[in-house]
Amino acid sequence: MTFPNVLGAESRKRWLHFVGPSAAGCWVVLLLGFSGYELHFSSAPVGFLFLIVVVSVAILSGFWQATVVSVTASLCLDFLFYPPSLSLNVNDPQDWISLAAFEISALVVSRVSSREQRSTRDAALQRMAMEHLYELSRSTLLINLHQAPGPQLTELIQRIFSLEAVSIFESNSGRTDSSGSWTEDERFVARECFFVNADQDDPLTQTSTRVLRVGANSVGAIAIRGQVTPLVMNALASLAAIALDRCVAFEKESRIEAAHQSERLRAAVLDSLAHAFKTPLTAIQAAGSGLREVGNLNDSQASLVALVEEESTQLNDLCTRLLQTAKLEADEFSLKKDEFKVADLVTNVLQDQSDRLAGHPVEVAVLDPGLTLRGDAELLSMALTQFLDNAAKYSFKGGKVKVSAWESHSEVMISVHNHGPAIPMADRERIFHRFYRSDASRDVAPGTGIGLSTVKMAAEAHKGHVWVISDAEEGTTFFLSLPREGRRSQT
Repeated sequence: MTFPNVLGAESRKRWLHFVGPSAAGCWVVLLLGFSGYELHFSSAPVGFLFLIVVVSVAILSGFWQATVVSVTASLCLDFLFYPPSLSLNVNDPQDWISLAAFEISALVVSRVSSREQRSTRDAALQRMAMEHLYELSRSTLLINLHQAPGPQLTELIQRIFSLEAVSIFESNSGRTDSSGSWTEDERFVARECFFVNADQDDPLTQTSTRVLRVGANSVGAIAIRGQVTPLVMNALASLAAIALDRCVAFEKESRIEAAHQSERLRAAVLDSLAHAFKTPLTAIQAAGSGLREVGNLNDSQASLVALVEEESTQLNDLCTRLLQTAKLEADEFSLKKDEFKVADLVTNVLQDQSDRLAGHPVEVAVLDPGLTLRGDAELLSMALTQFLDNAAKYSFKGGKVKVSAWESHSEVMISVHNHGPAIPMADRERIFHRFYRSDASRDVAPGTGIGLSTVKMAAEAHKGHVWVISDAEEGTTFFLSLPREGRRSQT
């Protein structure tokens, strides 16, 4: 059999798929009919054999192929077995009854067969998709967390699902990674899906996009081109989202651990330097005091000795703060639990800072002289000293400094108020971070950015907290809040 040249390869394939089973079924019908005629069978057993052939063709090939066989079987019965023999009488009701029986059987059987084949095919596709998803889930657990996840995921997904192209946009890094062939217009389809926040399926181009979500958070988007059902696409997107989230979490943990290591190293270095500075500073202070005791110093020499003593005192205070910071960060640090009066704490600190506060009127407002605290008096004295030091440095010339203490519910509140430049809102949390100094205060007074961070650590060691409020008109107030474990003393 020849085909016209105008038929393409696909058309010839469909034609052969239709003609082949039909021709084979017709030949079987003719062979059975001729054999039955020669053996003098009646129409009943031959018709039953014809029905078996029709049903077989319907199961194997479909309704239309079985229809051709049905017509051939009806004509064969009429020609060979219905009287008069060896003649066609298509108007005979028997012909129409046999044809109807063959057609109904072919229709019913072909529909049932098609449904079963479709179910079998869908089950096979679903099983294959589950196998691919399982393989992807195992492979994502083995990706290198020290490298960018995008290129690894796109290659895995394309290889496992045999897709034409895959693209993944990662919101954490803002990068888009692709594998396969994408046109210039399709390069950023995954990123567009993320910002539009809408899933899409385009049957025409076989392109699907999904936003990658972990809970209520979007971590990126994925775009693929290839044959994938929406259900499998959703499952694939979920696995990709989990893998991206895992990589982001690992990256954050790595950064946090690196920051902790850096912080521990920095604390160790500062502790070492502070201890190393203490010995020469003590010698310098002793030498300065010795020079002053020797006497017979002219005015220039006396001022130089005073400068040496003043600067060495400041260096000594800085070393003390560094050592206190290292002490607070040490794992073996043990907090003292002494009971003392808050009024006594304030009085002692003010006496120690009297020279520092010279030129600033000081007001003390301790509402309850019998109020007590249980904690580390040395650490809390250091915290209050730092508050007063800040007040002295940043107060306007001659500005009043007010120290207050009172009980609020189950806490003891200590505050230091002064009038000076307002602290910007954005810096009111950050000034308690180590080495941070507000831009507004850099040119007002010298500092290292260590003191307030030490106050915060001292407060947290006592399960308390610190904060500041600042206003250009009302002034600045630093607060220290501590849980009250002591009792009011009897005076």
